[in-house]
Amino acid sequence: MNVLITGTSSGIGKACAEYFLKKGHRVYGFDRNDFAISDENYTHFCLDIRNKTAYPELPNMNIIVNNAGVQNKDDIDVNLKGTIAITEYYGMNPDIRSIVMIGSASGHTGSEFPEYAASKGGILAYTKNVAMRLAKYQATCNSLDFGGVMTELNRPVMENPALWNEIMKLTPLKRWMCVEEAAEWVYFVSVINRFCTGQNILIDGLEAGNCNFIWPDNAD
Repeated sequence: MNVLITGTSSGIGKACAEYFLKKGHRVYGFDRNDFAISDENYTHFCLDIRNKTAYPELPNMNIIVNNAGVQNKDDIDVNLKGTIAITEYYGMNPDIRSIVMIGSASGHTGSEFPEYAASKGGILAYTKNVAMRLAKYQATCNSLDFGGVMTELNRPVMENPALWNEIMKLTPLKRWMCVEEAAEWVYFVSVINRFCTGQNILIDGLEAGNCNFIWPDNAD
C-alpha cells in the first residue's frame, strides 16, 4: 500500500516509516528536516506541512499517518491546521483505507502548554469529522492519543532525574512507551483494524486514569 507519514525524520514518525517499510509498504515521508531513512521503498520530501503550495503530487494514498507536530508558538498552525491541510489534500480519495491522527493525552486532560493542549483537543474533534466523511469509502479514521513517549521532544524531562521521578509517580506502569510500540499501534489501527473508526484512543499507561481510593485498611 501507499503510505504517507508526516514528521518522519525522528521519533514516532521515523519509527512508523521503518515499521511500514519492514512490512513491505511504499512510504512517502514529509518533514522539514532531511531524510533519516535509506530504503528503496521510501521517498522523502523536505517541506513544511503548513505550506500547501509545496505539496507534491503523489499517487492516491491508502494510509495517512498525521504525526508531524511541534510544542512551541506554532502549535495550532502545525499540529491542527497542518494536519487538516494534509488530510484534506491527500486523504479524500476513493483508494484511502485509513487515516491515523497522532493526538495526545493532553487533548483529553488539558495538561501541558495551553496552545498545545488546544491543538490536540482539536485533533480529537477533527478525527470524528473525518471518520464520518471517510465511511463512504469503507475507510477508517482514529486518533492515537499517546501519553509519555521516549522521543527527542521529551528530553527536557527524561534527562532531569527530579522531574522524571515526579512523572513516574503519576504513571502506574512506571515507564513510558518507546517509539517502536507507538509504531505497532499505528500499524494495527490502520492496517489490521477494519471496523473501529471515529475513536480517540487514549494510550498513556493509565496516567490520566490514575486514581487512588482512600479508605481505612481495617474497615469492613
